[in-house]
Amino acid sequence: MPKPRVLFLCTGNSARSIMAEALLRYYASDHFEVHSAGLEPKGINPYTIRVMNEVGLDVSGGRSTDVMDYLGKVHMGYVITVCSNAEERCPIFPFGTQRLHWPFEDPATFEGGDADKLAKFREVRDLIDQRIQAWLREQGIQPAATTQAVQV
Repeated sequence: MPKPRVLFLCTGNSARSIMAEALLRYYASDHFEVHSAGLEPKGINPYTIRVMNEVGLDVSGGRSTDVMDYLGKVHMGYVITVCSNAEERCPIFPFGTQRLHWPFEDPATFEGGDADKLAKFREVRDLIDQRIQAWLREQGIQPAATTQAVQV
């Protein structure tokens, strides 16, 4: 039986949805097929790559994907929006897709120096990490492992 597909959706597919995709794939790839996309893909933010590397997850080989690459082509069991803009503008996925909304602050819009930006990206990464682990437990799934993100 195929695994349910999960799509994390945000505006640019540059930070939050990329983090969520990598974390859920790390914790539960044997339970879900995980993807991410954006309404207006912008490329992966370099800070996203840095903070995910800190917890041992390499997203540098990925790319920002357009939601239209999936819409009407791939059945999604879950579409999880991680920003309010995506929630408001999310297209309708057919076939009984469950929609969830987990709003997180956009670290890419944070203004400040390098250390401050890194801190904001880490904060958002850790919040996403906690939400994913909680959701997995709600589904009766024990995360396969933990990242350093929950140890910080």
